[in-house]
Amino acid sequence: MKGIYIHILAVTVLFLKLSDIRAQEFKRNDITGYTQGTTYSIIQYTTGKAVEQREIDSVLKVIDLSMSIYIPNSTISKFNEYATDEIILDEHFKKVVETSFEIYKDSKGIFDLTVQPLVQMWGFGAKKITVLPTKKQIDSVRQYVGMDKLKLEGNKLIKLKKGIKVDVNGIAQGYSVDVLADYLEVKGVNAYLVEVGGELRIKGPKPDGEPFKIGVEKPTEDIGMQQQDMQEIIAINKGAVTTAGNYRKYQKSKDKKISHHIDPKTGYPYQGQIISATVYTEKALMADGYDNVFMAMTPAKAIKYANKRNMQLYLIYRDKHGKVLTKYTDGFLQLDKPQT
Repeated sequence: MKGIYIHILAVTVLFLKLSDIRAQEFKRNDITGYTQGTTYSIIQYTTGKAVEQREIDSVLKVIDLSMSIYIPNSTISKFNEYATDEIILDEHFKKVVETSFEIYKDSKGIFDLTVQPLVQMWGFGAKKITVLPTKKQIDSVRQYVGMDKLKLEGNKLIKLKKGIKVDVNGIAQGYSVDVLADYLEVKGVNAYLVEVGGELRIKGPKPDGEPFKIGVEKPTEDIGMQQQDMQEIIAINKGAVTTAGNYRKYQKSKDKKISHHIDPKTGYPYQGQIISATVYTEKALMADGYDNVFMAMTPAKAIKYANKRNMQLYLIYRDKHGKVLTKYTDGFLQLDKPQT
């Protein structure tokens, strides 16, 4: 589960200008709940009937039955655990797999759905470990890693090597955000903020004309803190923002921290400079997939990579002396300017 690296700076009371009669017609409705091993929250403004929580939970249940590795009878669990070399994908699973293949190819294998056995081996799955894996153990698992060992043929996902397992946790929350956001729009919601596990998508402005304010969390290892300091605050009227980071979720071996971001090519955790990568794009699906990719790069390469793909990126990293610094694309800090 990805930690929550983005905090929503929501205003608890909406002050409406007396002169703004239209704004007074809008109603705010908040929904919170649990899904995919984390929390979700929705803020919606509408002049009509608000979307109810039972509707949101129903949509999320369908996604879970498709792609949750924690549900034994889900589509993904059947593909992973049962003696089958192929399975027919539903529309949710197919969209996520198609996008994952795109990012896999574009990132030259950095993003890989089949890395799950290595993640488990390093103690970041359901089972915790007391001893770090040996090279022999890692090499024995690496033969089952690589999306080149999978094939998508129409609606059918095929294993080209027995023993391959997939895990969409690195991209499914972003996809879920998009599904919920699209659902709200179909239902006629005028403005909203949808968040699942810290990944979010927004449509604004709010009825009073103000944008939604989003905070990029300042890295800290104190997960017990009730209120997190913000490294940067942006204000946006549309788009998706997601974050990947390694300062909350890690293992410790003596004085060394071990990241939960695993290199599928070597089998070992990445030991790069980047602490967190926050991505802004139109849809949360792409942002959620690519924020993992940026974690494997140097800061300079990540910025160049983002610029070529028309993405906005904000990095927090350590230099060679251990000093925490920031680097970002030119457009990231311009996001608080009026958007159409």
